[in-house]
Amino acid sequence: MAMENPLITADMVEVYEFPELADRFGVSGVPQTTINEGLGTVVGAYPEDYLLDEIRRAIQEAETSQGA
Repeated sequence: MAMENPLITADMVEVYEFPELADRFGVSGVPQTTINEGLGTVVGAYPEDYLLDEIRRAIQEAETSQGA
């Protein structure tokens, strides 16, 4: 997604080289996709629709917390 849209950024991190990040985001398996600093997380290789649902949920949670 980040390759297709300049509004999306992505980083890939080797958890064995950066264990503090693994701890910070509670990495329990790889691959793990962490959305917006932990508002959403997908562990494993899931279909695109599942990932999109998790992104939407994280966005909705962020909007709800900002409006509260």
